[in-house]
Amino acid sequence: MALSVVYVADTGHVVGALALTGAGAPPDVAALVGRALPMRVLLGGGRTATLPLKARELAVAAVDDEPAALADPLAFGVELTPEGKPKPTLLRLATWTGSDSIALATDGLTVTVQVAAARPAKVVALVSDDQDTRVLAGEIPAQQTQVKLPVTLEAGSAHGVLVLVAGWAGRLEKVVVT
Repeated sequence: MALSVVYVADTGHVVGALALTGAGAPPDVAALVGRALPMRVLLGGGRTATLPLKARELAVAAVDDEPAALADPLAFGVELTPEGKPKPTLLRLATWTGSDSIALATDGLTVTVQVAAARPAKVVALVSDDQDTRVLAGEIPAQQTQVKLPVTLEAGSAHGVLVLVAGWAGRLEKVVVT
């Protein structure tokens, strides 16, 4: 069997992994996910938020065997060669935790990592909003640990949030607006 991963092209985050028999990963990500890969978050009260990652924002790669990627794909990333081709070895991304590291307010999403990087870190976030998904993008500036991405939300509402910060493990969780 060969391990194949679906990853976000902009940040390199693995969002799905599967063991395939045969020649390896299909060349077209849409053959694996269709029009979009749904990421789901339980909101409580029988509600589930679905955050669709569009196939055009994703890529697929055949990689070296990494069993942990099947259980926790967001903990891994794909590194590209200078020619833009995926390297076969997955990167284990730095973990970040804390109840205040992802905060939703009525005027925006604040993302805070634990250690400042020497270079800017690209941030992509998806926030559920009833039937829609808001896609937010920005970067954490070099030598800083935080960025606030503008979005207008209702106080007290619960949302599914997917946050991808380059170099850090992805986070998929329920967040309540304060």
